[in-house]
Amino acid sequence: MRFCSIGSGSRGNGTLVQWDGTSVLIDCGFSLAETELRLAAQGQKPEELSAILVTHEHGDHIRGVGVLSRRYGIPVYMTAGTWRGYRREDISELHCISPHEAFRIGALEIQPVAVPHDTVEPCQFVLASSRSRLGVLTDLGSITAHVQEAYRDCDALVLEFNHDEDLLEQGPYPASVKRRVASDWGHLSNRQAAAFLSQAWQGPLQHLVVAHISETNNSLAHAEAALAGLGQPPGRVHWAGQEEGCDWIEIG
Repeated sequence: MRFCSIGSGSRGNGTLVQWDGTSVLIDCGFSLAETELRLAAQGQKPEELSAILVTHEHGDHIRGVGVLSRRYGIPVYMTAGTWRGYRREDISELHCISPHEAFRIGALEIQPVAVPHDTVEPCQFVLASSRSRLGVLTDLGSITAHVQEAYRDCDALVLEFNHDEDLLEQGPYPASVKRRVASDWGHLSNRQAAAFLSQAWQGPLQHLVVAHISETNNSLAHAEAALAGLGQPPGRVHWAGQEEGCDWIEIG
């Protein structure tokens, strides 16, 4: 299995996953033209996508889903709650999924994972091939026991390091937005992400991708400092940025 990010942050998100002829895009938070450019940069033709998976209905994750789906006839998978929360434009082929039941797309088995976030019915995903497991875990405000259990034994993990708590508190956001981001239904801080890795993580992690880094309330230096506190971070560390995403990573 291999995967890459076509961009990660508050201005748009997308993660490509490929295995044995199956290619899925998790979220599409960019315009159609921007998505096409970012896919092309990774050697992916939109018409070759097997499906689009949607985590939740915030614009930076769903902005381009409808138009990309219609233009290229791509099936879209999301929870019924996410569809109710979105429902702004037509989808070419909609599959409503349960956040608690696994399903298969081509060669990939996909396990949705319910997470605490301030949307109707959000979920993240663990994707498995016959050889490896990839966990994608962003846009949640706290690590629950259910999340801890679901992400055990992954070979690679895309994990949110959204904000530094001090930078958020001192930053320019209105007080209401600061409360939202820092809440149990908002986004993971560097401290929370590092604590998850140090206290809850078990398994043969080969690759860690630091993702969804706030351009206002975080920095690479702050995220690096949080990782440094772990001593020896599990796996090889990669960085997924807003503009460049991150290049293909092979698992296994």
